[in-house]
Amino acid sequence: MHIVITGATRGIGAGLAAHYRDAGHQVTGTGRSAGAEMTLDVTQPADHAAMATALAGQPIDLLVCNAGVYLDKGADLETGYAPDLWAQSFAANVTGVFLTIQSLLPHLRAADAPKIAIISSQMASHTRAPGGSYIYRASKAAVLNVGRNLAADLAGQVAVGIYHPGWVQTDMGGAEAAITVDESVVGLVARFAALSHETTGVFETWDGQPHAY
Repeated sequence: MHIVITGATRGIGAGLAAHYRDAGHQVTGTGRSAGAEMTLDVTQPADHAAMATALAGQPIDLLVCNAGVYLDKGADLETGYAPDLWAQSFAANVTGVFLTIQSLLPHLRAADAPKIAIISSQMASHTRAPGGSYIYRASKAAVLNVGRNLAADLAGQVAVGIYHPGWVQTDMGGAEAAITVDESVVGLVARFAALSHETTGVFETWDGQPHAY
């Protein structure tokens, strides 16, 4: 399989890339840093165009939209959540996901059984609303909505799944998080493998539990 993973230079993305490479798959890992296999800032349309050109003629079996930011962690309701944080967060977590998918649709359609996996969060759900993290929660809810609508538009062509990766011990999740990167990766890989045209549009947790929207 040819697997493209955004945000593959650290955390869950790096874990997924290593897992698939160890299993013998072709992996194209993207990131903003110079250490990325392919440079991609998901907020920059020119980067998407360059990536699509670089991958010309290469079908993509699985696209994992993992790149994202959490810029309002710990922000104060009275003084935080500046407008530029909203713009930056939605550019990365929502628009960036859509542009990635849009630019690589021809590559996905060229594969035999293509799949898109969007990493969202349980914080996207209306059932997880304890307050705080307004920008992150809103952006993850928005990308969940994007995924559900893509599943409808691409029905019979590309299977689309949306996933909560768990509360993971990464730079974003923090050292006190509940599970390791390896645990999240193993669970997510199983979810991606199970994704099909029959289950397209699912919103699931890393360990296979359906999640309320």
